[in-house]
Amino acid sequence: MGEFEALGDAVTGGMLGRAVEPKAGEGDGHTHEANCLNCGARLAGPFCGECGQHAHVHRTLSAFFHDFAHGVLHFEGKIFRTLPLLAWNPGELTRRYVDGQRASFVSPIALFLFSVFLMFAVVGLTSNTTKATAKAQADAARELSKDQQKLSVLQGQRAGASGPVASNLDEKISDLKDEMTALQAVKDGKIDASFRFAGEFADGLNSALGSAAKNPELLFYKLKTNAYKFSWALIPISVPFVWLLFPFSRRFRLYDHTVFVTYSLCFMMLLLAASSVVGLVSDSVASLAWFVPPVHMYRQLRGAYGVSKRGAAWRTILLTIFAFIAISLFASLLVAIGAVD
Repeated sequence: MGEFEALGDAVTGGMLGRAVEPKAGEGDGHTHEANCLNCGARLAGPFCGECGQHAHVHRTLSAFFHDFAHGVLHFEGKIFRTLPLLAWNPGELTRRYVDGQRASFVSPIALFLFSVFLMFAVVGLTSNTTKATAKAQADAARELSKDQQKLSVLQGQRAGASGPVASNLDEKISDLKDEMTALQAVKDGKIDASFRFAGEFADGLNSALGSAAKNPELLFYKLKTNAYKFSWALIPISVPFVWLLFPFSRRFRLYDHTVFVTYSLCFMMLLLAASSVVGLVSDSVASLAWFVPPVHMYRQLRGAYGVSKRGAAWRTILLTIFAFIAISLFASLLVAIGAVD
């Protein structure tokens, strides 16, 4: 009886295996056909001569995940050739891609989309940790205490003021109370501390924002949503600034600058994602990431445009300034979009 039970278990296990990963008599999961399953052309070789599809397609779960990795994440070796160059020799990567070596590397736009997804996923997860929340609440409590002292001083000045001076003090008191309300919400854990970023830009865009500045919590929610959707706008915003480093150059075209900007943005987003993870362990080590972008810009300028050390140095300084301007423009755009949505 033991032998029959073992045989039954083997047969049952085999049937379950086929239910999960059916081979349908194909042996290795391949299909075997004489004509392309995509366009119907006669096959002669590993690929269709008409549409380029593989002559033999897989019908296994492992093949499905292989296609996912290849099609979505552009693995198959490209990512492992691209990332090391992006990190250490970004100029060489940019120049080789511009000069036509495309099949060896992940394209700038594909890598950009992946970097955006990874950055927002990692930052979103790490910014909601208990450690980060506790730090934000502690910072909010300290600033709230300072604002309470400022409020007492302003109210004392207001008691003996009149005319335009009183109106000016009333405005300051109102603004300070709004800030204290926001800080109290952060302290109580009701909203993320980062919403104050929206409020700072809102102060400079009152005419465009209107009543949106009165609801910073809603405005910041829209900011986070729009930042992901409109992250591509960083590319056209940044390209003119890079063009200014080589004005009216016949050697370098807008295409070159666009590839440069896109690969540079990819690195910066991946750096932000990595520093967010490191910040969970050590904030001091993560803060060192602030020194990386200028070095990366310098190396990319040297390799991509073939400029001298001195030429790369002064362009790096300008590009760093341009980067802050571009980020400010992008953030202002997000605030404006969030205000009118």
